[in-house]
Amino acid sequence: MDHSHAHVMEFTIDPIKTTTIESTFTAQTKEESLDKSEHLMHNKQQQRQSAYYKKLGAVIKTYNRVLLFGPTNARVELFNMLQADEQFKNVKIEVQQADKMTAPQEHAFVRNYFSGKF
Repeated sequence: MDHSHAHVMEFTIDPIKTTTIESTFTAQTKEESLDKSEHLMHNKQQQRQSAYYKKLGAVIKTYNRVLLFGPTNARVELFNMLQADEQFKNVKIEVQQADKMTAPQEHAFVRNYFSGKF
């Protein structure tokens, strides 16, 4: 995951099912907001980032175990938000740094991670 999109992968018998969730804060939104004012752009970015994390949270709360990984600090920001919310107290959430990967590399990463944990 990063600040613009997240691949939600359900670890099941092959093939791993992947769904993409995207942030609504795009380069175009940033450009339009920045034309008006920098303060407005940051405010809009924070609002959209919060909505993006809430959308991810709605998916995450349906699972017992979750691994957040990716090349940016978005995974840590999301983790901190989830840890502060009582709805996620029964979800075991783990965080790992990972480089940018292709879809097959992501699937292998998830498969290797959870195969060693069960």
